[in-house]
Amino acid sequence: MEDPESLGFEHMGLDHRLLQAVTDLGWSRPTLIQEKAIPLALEGKDLLARARTGSGKTAAYAIPMLQLLLHRKATGPVVEQAVRALVLVPTKELARQAQSMIQQLAAYCARDIRVANVSAAEDSASQRAVLMEKPDVVVGTPSRILNHLQQDNLKLRDSMELLVVDEADLLFSFGFEEELKSLLCHLPRIYQAFLMSATFNEDVQALKELVLHNPVTLKLQESQLPGPDQLQQFQVVCETEEDKFLLLYALLKLSLIRGKSLLFVNTLERSYRLRLFLEQFSIPACVLNGELPLRSRCHIISQFNQGFYDCVIATDAEVLGPPVKGKHRGKGPKRDKASDPEAGVARGIDFHHVCAVLNFDLPPTPEAYIHRAGRTARANNPGIVLTFVLPTEQSQLGKIEELLSGDSGAPVLLPYQFHMEEIEGFRYRCRDAMRSVTKQAIREARLKEIKEELLHSEKLKTYFEDNPRDLQLLRHDLPLHPAVVKPHLGNVPDYLVPPALRGLVHPHKKRKKPLASKKTKGGGRRIGPRPLAAGQSCGSRGFPLAIMSSFQSKGEPAVLAPPPSSSSMLQEEEGGRLRCWKQHLSLAHGLQGLPSSSTTHFSESVSLCADRRLLPTVNW
Repeated sequence: MEDPESLGFEHMGLDHRLLQAVTDLGWSRPTLIQEKAIPLALEGKDLLARARTGSGKTAAYAIPMLQLLLHRKATGPVVEQAVRALVLVPTKELARQAQSMIQQLAAYCARDIRVANVSAAEDSASQRAVLMEKPDVVVGTPSRILNHLQQDNLKLRDSMELLVVDEADLLFSFGFEEELKSLLCHLPRIYQAFLMSATFNEDVQALKELVLHNPVTLKLQESQLPGPDQLQQFQVVCETEEDKFLLLYALLKLSLIRGKSLLFVNTLERSYRLRLFLEQFSIPACVLNGELPLRSRCHIISQFNQGFYDCVIATDAEVLGPPVKGKHRGKGPKRDKASDPEAGVARGIDFHHVCAVLNFDLPPTPEAYIHRAGRTARANNPGIVLTFVLPTEQSQLGKIEELLSGDSGAPVLLPYQFHMEEIEGFRYRCRDAMRSVTKQAIREARLKEIKEELLHSEKLKTYFEDNPRDLQLLRHDLPLHPAVVKPHLGNVPDYLVPPALRGLVHPHKKRKKPLASKKTKGGGRRIGPRPLAAGQSCGSRGFPLAIMSSFQSKGEPAVLAPPPSSSSMLQEEEGGRLRCWKQHLSLAHGLQGLPSSSTTHFSESVSLCADRRLLPTVNW
């Protein structure tokens, strides 16, 4: 229920053009950080704001920035066009995202407010031409901004009035400390500044001393992640590394996870090892990492948000190890020196409608866990986080639990009760696949993908600008095939499916589009779902319930719920078994959020199975 005392956008004194843009974005009420930060920023105060990821921090500084610029142009004396606002971000992807959000908010005042992004190093010539036109807002990484300042492409000393540092806690850990100190020498002595961060650490305190003047600190009384009613967090203990691959294979191949998911690993080598492992079983996935060109990374994120891919394997420079202060970026481990130091995916990037985050590798720090988990359960959508833990990682898991539980001490990462013995039949397949993924195969896969992405990014740039529709045909999850792929591993025989799931999952069947187009006898095409099989129930959208959750719409929860405990099951009595299955399947198929008509169809379907003696004894 909305707080009647909360301040709405319409009560903040914003320009009518900004209010129209906010309405078009579908924002009816400001988030907590927006409600507190915008009025203070409009009063001219410096801000140090901490709010959890996904809480709307970008709009919290973009709206007052645009309002101040519009007010100055409308009421102040006529002055020469100049750069008035500078937005610093740690990565190129965040720069593009911030630019996009500012442009959306300035949609109705585009003639008055111009925004430029200068984060891409390969576009120096075109950026020089853009900066000569003196845009009102410049967005970029500290290294690129400093480069343009040193080349006199950008002048800020006499014109800049507003400085924004987004994801402030990342800048020093990405090695921008020296660039920031040099950059500040090119700024005027008096300006308004905003520092936005998801956490407060020593780096943020150091930045506060460098940038802010008598700031107002907003440390909102909210948890760093959404509550359990919106974000469910589980941890599963895997005895060996092989068990982690086995469990992931079962979750994906048996469709126990539905919707879009992000898989996080700690190194680039691990990301390609995981992708090649999944390729052995015809499970498509694409890797997002700093070795790829910027356009390719942004294209992957864009297509993932549009629903082209269901699974992205992500790695990030920030989670490759603890930050090393005093060292220039790029001096990390040798195996990652080719990675773009200004590329990042665990922090700040807005992946749309992610249903599940899988921490295949345990995050090295509690803060890294928070930022990974923040990729799901955004904007009031539900989400799930599942973390794979080895016995040797229990101490690190305890640190994460301590940060998440806070003063309450209540456990946040609930145990995911998955019985590994149920999927032992898949172990030999996983071993075969793991043996096929050699170090040589990983090197070849990385080299092959880089070559292909460079071709798409550079040689075809002009063509795709003229033919934007053809860009949609590019896929980033196509098989790399540096290792020998055994075709039979792509299919799962019914006898290998755990007894408790037989008849409920069909891993050997490819997912079909919800609206199939088939020819009719009259030569025309029939549009609609495929016909039901005999005795098959129908969901609320006209699809069989067994596959209906494959066509999840925006905002629907991921299907990843712990199986019910064996104590709640009555295995001896048929009626008890039936009640237990209804309980389990209502979780597994998300029926709690479906209309009552769907639940009725489901009950009839389960009853039919019970009459035909198709329900096995449940061993979860």
